[in-house]
Amino acid sequence: MALAAAAPVLAGLGAADTVFAQDGTIRLGIVAPMSGPNARYGAFSLRGAQLAAKEINEAGGIDGKKIQVFSADSQGTPVEGVSATRRLISQDKVDFLIGDVSSSVTLAMQPVVEDAGVLLINAASSNPKITYAAGVGGFKWSFRNYPSDENRALVVAQYAAEKRGFTKFAVLSVDSDYGRSAIEFTKKYLPRFKGQILTEDYYKEGEVDFRSVLAKIRDSGAQAIIMYGLADTTPIVARQMIEVGLAGKMPLIGNGEFNTEKTIKSAAKAMEGAVEAAAWLPAYESAKSKAFVAKFTGEYREAPNNHAYVHWETVHLLGKAIQAAKSTDRAQVRDALKGIKYDSAVGEVTFDDHNQARLPMILLEIESGQPVVKGAFYADIDYPR
Repeated sequence: MALAAAAPVLAGLGAADTVFAQDGTIRLGIVAPMSGPNARYGAFSLRGAQLAAKEINEAGGIDGKKIQVFSADSQGTPVEGVSATRRLISQDKVDFLIGDVSSSVTLAMQPVVEDAGVLLINAASSNPKITYAAGVGGFKWSFRNYPSDENRALVVAQYAAEKRGFTKFAVLSVDSDYGRSAIEFTKKYLPRFKGQILTEDYYKEGEVDFRSVLAKIRDSGAQAIIMYGLADTTPIVARQMIEVGLAGKMPLIGNGEFNTEKTIKSAAKAMEGAVEAAAWLPAYESAKSKAFVAKFTGEYREAPNNHAYVHWETVHLLGKAIQAAKSTDRAQVRDALKGIKYDSAVGEVTFDDHNQARLPMILLEIESGQPVVKGAFYADIDYPR
């Protein structure tokens, strides 16, 4: 476990050889879903980025130059995401991009920014393929400042084994790419911790009767249930865990909004001891995190979500890379980013050779009916050879 101290926003360093846009600004593009089913996520993303730019600009900018934010709507689809990316590059002349919320959009953006030689920092997509293809994987202009699904599965498995002493598991996960991939990643790392899966089951979206599979799990000898699932399904599973006598004996671990007040109230006895990993959450106790929550809430009259935080943090990260490069030359900023050590609200961020941020995930455990932050944990993934 490692937590880093908060770092203040610094003004620019004053490099004589800095190359900026002709209008004297640092032009930053945000690709996010501003319309469609994920528009709320896009709105939070843009607000987080805009707040960070405002903070940097009010502190004097970077070498006295201000950040100008341009946004384009991906609609959450690869086709529109590519169009938005090209528009920001060709029309708005951005040198740096942050995007997208959707992994499928980010994957489609990667070859576009590679051809254009424009730096892309992803702040919210979790598909591991984004990282596999970046850095030494081929795409030199793509970075990610967000944990992948693989990283989440590893951190949860490590915590369950090292902090809770679990080695025998049952699986009850959603039957989707997300749910099945999370279990495949878990299987990849369980041997590190001498863990094994005793039963493995998946449920369809909309399924409501889990009694028979929970009875099988109850009799399996497992110590915990690995579940990567749907938020609306978790309370149903939890209530039926009480019915079959599992509550208090076999906790849920993984991800499925275990820590929300609604979920816990639905079946507090079954949710006791549940473990969940998050990239960030508003309740996290660090000075920088609390200051961000207060500032965002004051600015927008609404509490931030994870998308707001990661975009806010990523703009500050980019600002530090520009400072370190003493230039806005794309290649120089890219090189500075590869070697950066950045103090985020949850801990120190560095990048590996796949341009993936090595950053911690926050672990929560339900104790006495309340989500308790157990700390921020790092774990190193094994890349495919």
